[in-house]
Amino acid sequence: MASAHERVAAALEAMPRVRFLPRDQVARAGQDTPLPIGHGQTNSQPTTVRQVLELLDVHEGDTVLDVGSGSGWTTALLAHLTGPTGSVVGVERVPALVTVGAAHLADAGVPWARVEPAAPGVLGRPSEGPYNRILVSAQASRLPHELVAQLAPEGVLVVPVRGRMLRVRAIGADLVVEEHGWYRFVPLVEDRAPTSR
Repeated sequence: MASAHERVAAALEAMPRVRFLPRDQVARAGQDTPLPIGHGQTNSQPTTVRQVLELLDVHEGDTVLDVGSGSGWTTALLAHLTGPTGSVVGVERVPALVTVGAAHLADAGVPWARVEPAAPGVLGRPSEGPYNRILVSAQASRLPHELVAQLAPEGVLVVPVRGRMLRVRAIGADLVVEEHGWYRFVPLVEDRAPTSR
């Protein structure tokens, strides 16, 4: 069986970054740096993407949640890792990026993956959980327990919290939290739910 490193390398080859960038950034696709995709968001540094996907350790058939799907690159990579027996849902709070990400996924030919608008006041997509794997591509100020609650038994959450990359595993009623280096991401933003009058 292929290692996580080998599986992620194959996904990165199958879903090259250049296909998920705005036209004005295509020439910079090979640079190992975050690139702007508009609306104050970025397409993450390839080395970082590789590292977080290896930590997530996605397997064929997994159900995966991608929080902050941006241009759809990580969603497509996750879909390659799950294969057609799995499913991936990306959630994104910027409407224009939902449209862009959905178009990129259609071009990538992974119909078992999709991008949906984030619901105001809701972190993740609890209605479709639980998930075997959850990836967060924005920096949280605290461990988001709302996402921990969406993990399946033995599930894994990878999330940057205050600069540290956390790998959180749900083992029975316990959580095992590991720290894996320092990273910089755009902040995780939660839109408030509309209030009734």
